[in-house]
Order: sequence, then structure tokens, then C-alpha cells
Amino acid sequence: MRNIADTIRRLNVNRMPAGIIDAGGSTRLKALADFGRNPGELRAWHYIPANFKPGSPLVVVLHGCTQTAAGYDRGSGWSELADTHGFALLFPEQQRGNNANLCFNWFNPGDVGRGQGEVESIRQMLVAMSARYPIDRSPTYITGLSAGGAMAAAMLSTYPELFKAGAIIAGLPFGTASTIPEAFDRMRGHGLPESRALAEKVRKASGHAGSWPAISVWHGSADTTVDPVNMEAIIGQWWHLSDLDDAPTITSLTQKHQCRTWRDANGVACIEAHTIKGMAHGTPIKTGGIDGYGAAGPFMLDVGVSSTWHIADSWNLITKTERQKVEAIKPALEGTGLNDARGGDQAVGSVIENALRAAGLMR
Repeated sequence: MRNIADTIRRLNVNRMPAGIIDAGGSTRLKALADFGRNPGELRAWHYIPANFKPGSPLVVVLHGCTQTAAGYDRGSGWSELADTHGFALLFPEQQRGNNANLCFNWFNPGDVGRGQGEVESIRQMLVAMSARYPIDRSPTYITGLSAGGAMAAAMLSTYPELFKAGAIIAGLPFGTASTIPEAFDRMRGHGLPESRALAEKVRKASGHAGSWPAISVWHGSADTTVDPVNMEAIIGQWWHLSDLDDAPTITSLTQKHQCRTWRDANGVACIEAHTIKGMAHGTPIKTGGIDGYGAAGPFMLDVGVSSTWHIADSWNLITKTERQKVEAIKPALEGTGLNDARGGDQAVGSVIENALRAAGLMR
């Protein structure tokens, strides 16, 4: 059970750390003014690279608690990547008047209901970007860290028709909390609903009848701020929205980075789950090499794996030439027994089954 001492500790952890610079400081981003109705009272920033071409896609990036749009961009390297590959970026930003710790209010029903609050403000930003720039809205993408990851899940749930795919980093499932105490409980992994009930929350959020966006989930195995069981709950929530196989394809790029992929009957990847062994709470980045972007800092963790690059690659935003260069230097798998094996050996299979049961995917 949650107690007051634990709640105070978590609030103190989420206060502004050294090294995070407000958007008023040096930034490559430009303000997006007068973007329309703004019931969530958010700010908006954007980045259009010099090599942007008409018909290029838009990526929405949501910062975590204590962070700003500019700070998260510097840490994650999204605008650096856009310079190379020519896509547009939108950075919604929280204001202290809404949340003292600059967290998106993913736990407030008034901010995550279709047509309301913060999710509606972000939708208005999308509309404004499409009106002002020749963006192809059909492949719009969204990603976010922590509270930003939870808000990305809210956007994918309340406006699924707007997105082709999303990436949730150290986040939480949609619709699991409606108060601050409940939010802290869910962050600890307590009280998460069964996955079928979680999926029903997504279905009811929009009345969507079409195909669902593909999602990827990223989480550190040593995250003590948002328990990794939330990753399994997100998988369960979205697994029940599609006709997917129980057993994922298991790949491991290195022993540090394991990826599970669930595909539909046509072989299309619908869910990817990336576990970074030993990583704490934050966005995994890599600051060197062809696929290295961003800069290390609070909650921007240089673990030798660039989630920014891998997410963009899964969305087909990376050029074939760059992908081939990265593939050519990728270290060989380190004897994990997980190389492209469906279900893997008995030990791996047991681990997967236990995770699926924890998420309510299997009984």
C-alpha cells in the first residue's frame, strides 16, 4: 500500500534537477503561437528542418516531469535526427500553472478525455501544424517519456485515427488512474486492472472502429520510479485490441537490450517491447556512433542504445543507407539464445509466460 512517506519521497524525486534548461534558454525550437483552442493551457514548440520536403511526416514528442520541450529535445536528439532525415517535429509543453513539476496530467480525467483538456490542446496543435506546413498527416507519430509517455498513450487512445504509431518510454497504460494518489500507486505497479479491462478503456475512449496504431514500449529493468510491470500492462492493453499471437518473436540486439515483437496474421508488427537491462528511469540514448543522438543528463541515460534512432527506424523515418551502415557495425548477439526465435528455449519461454500472466495476457 502507498504511504505518506513514500508519496513525499516521490514528489521530491520529481522536482527540477540540475541540468535541465527551460525552453526560454538556448533552443533550436520555435514557438507555435495561436494554434487554436487550448483547454489544457499548454505551450507548443515545433521544428522544421532545412531539408523538409512537402509530404513529409510529423512526429509529436512529449517531455517528462521536471523537463521542458527544449531540454528533452537536447537530451533525446530528435531535432538532430530530423536534420538528417527531413521530418517535422511538434513539442507540446506543460506549464507550471497546470502542474508544479511540469508533468502532463495523464491521471486527470478532465485532461485525457476526447475533446477535453490537454489531449484536445495537443490535437489542436496537430491541426495547426498541418494547416501551416505541407505535412502528410496520414503517418503521424507520437512518443513521450514518463508522464509524457502516459500522455502519449492517452493521445493514442483518445485520438487513434490521428496516429500511425506511438512509442511509450517508461510510461503507464491509459485510464489506470483518476487521482494523484492513484497515480502514485500505479507508478509503483499497484492496482493495475486486468488487461481486458484496460483494453476496454481504450475502446471506450474514442469509439474508434478502424485499425489501431502500432505501439512500442521502452522500459529499464531497474526503474524504481515507474515499475516495469507497467510495460507489461501496456502490452496487455494493446494486445487485446488486435488479433495477435500469444507468443512474441524474441530478438536481442545485445545482452543489454531485449526486444519482443507481436505481429498480426499478416506479419505486421503491432507491438514492440524493449527492455534495457539495468537501466533506471529515463530515456535510453546513445551519444556516439552513426546511430548516436542527443546528450546525457537527468533522465536522459546513455546506455549505448538510442531509443530515438530505433523508434524512428521502426517508423521508416531512417534512410536505407543509414540503416545499412548501422547494421554493418551492429555487435553480434552475445549468445543469449534469443536471436529471432519464436518462444525461444524453455527458460526464455517461462520468463515470457510469467510476464504475460502478470499483465493478464495469459491465465
